[in-house]
Amino acid sequence: MTSTADAPLAGAAGLGPAEADWAAAEALLRALPPTGRTLLICHVNPDGDALGSMLGFGLGLRQFGVRDVQATFPGPPEVPEPFRGLPGLDLLVPADAADPAPDLVICFDAAGVSRLGDLAGRLSTAGAALVLDHHASNPGFGTVNLVDPSAAATSVVVEQLLARLGVVVDPAIAECLYTALTTDTGSFRFEATTPAVHQMAARLLATGISPGDISRRVFDTRPFGAVRLFGEVLGRARLEPAAAAGRGLVWTFATLDDLARHDQRPYVLEALIDSVRCTAEADVSCVVKQTRPAEWAVSMRSKGAVDVSRVAVALGGGGHTFAAGFTGRGSVEQVVESIRGQLEAALID
Repeated sequence: MTSTADAPLAGAAGLGPAEADWAAAEALLRALPPTGRTLLICHVNPDGDALGSMLGFGLGLRQFGVRDVQATFPGPPEVPEPFRGLPGLDLLVPADAADPAPDLVICFDAAGVSRLGDLAGRLSTAGAALVLDHHASNPGFGTVNLVDPSAAATSVVVEQLLARLGVVVDPAIAECLYTALTTDTGSFRFEATTPAVHQMAARLLATGISPGDISRRVFDTRPFGAVRLFGEVLGRARLEPAAAAGRGLVWTFATLDDLARHDQRPYVLEALIDSVRCTAEADVSCVVKQTRPAEWAVSMRSKGAVDVSRVAVALGGGGHTFAAGFTGRGSVEQVVESIRGQLEAALID
C-alpha cells in the first residue's frame, strides 16, 4: 500500500486553497464524533471525476474511522455503465433516501449550487458544508472551500486531503482516484496534464491497480446501440468556420427520441464531445443533449482560442477555460445561437 503523505499540496503553486483552508477542512473532519453523520454529494449526471472522487473519499473516511457515511447525487440513481465497477458503490443511496440533516455535507466536483439539483437544500440543513472542487468558476458555496483551479481533477484535491488525515491510499481508493484523474485529463491528453499529474498517477498505480482494465471500462467499451447513435448524431454535425471571429465552431445535437430509438441511456452521450472536438477547422466544439422538452445539457470544448468557461458562466453554467457547460432552454437552434453570441467576447488575447 502507498501513502500520500509525501504528496505536494494541490495549492502549492499559490493558485489553490490557502493553508488556513486546508487546516479548516481537516478540523471539520477531525471534529466529527464517532456517531457523526456525513453525506457526500457529487454533481448531477456524474462523470468519472465526480463519482471517483466522492467514492474514493468515502472509502478514505471509513478508514479514518467515520462510520456513518452516505454518498449520493441528484437525479435518477443510475450509475453510468463505465463506472459500475468502482469500489465503494455500497456507499450510494438514492437522493430521496439521503440524510436530510447530516452533521457534515461534502460536495465533490460541483462548480456551483445549481449542480447539486434537489440536494442543494442539504447545504442549509447540514451542520457544516465542505466543498472539494477544481472549477475556476466555483464561487465557494461551502462553510469551508477547497477549490483549486490549478488541479487537473477534483481527485487531486481529494488525495491531498486524505494525506492530511493520514489515510493510506489502498487499491480500492486508488482505483477510484485514478478513474477520476484519467477521466478529467482525457487519459492524460489534456493541457492540465502536468508532471505532478503523472506523479500522482504513479503513486496510485503503485498500489497494484490495473490501468489497462480501468481504461477499457472508461474509454473503450460501449454498447453497439451507442455506436449506431454516435454515427447518426455525428452525421448531423455542422461546421461554422466564421464563428468566434474566424476561429470556428463545430456542433451537433442529440434528442431524447435519438436515445429511445437506439435504446440508450443519456450517459452514453458524455463521450461524444471527444469525437466532435477533433475537427481541425474549429477551435470550439459543442454537443447539445436534450434532457427534457425544451431543455438541453450543453458540453463545450476549446483548443485554446476561446475561454468557454466565460461562455458558460454568461449562460448560467460554469467550468474550465477549455471545458465547460450549461443548461440551455428553448429549441436547439436558440441554444446554439446563444453560444454564438458569446464567443467573440470570450476570445483569449
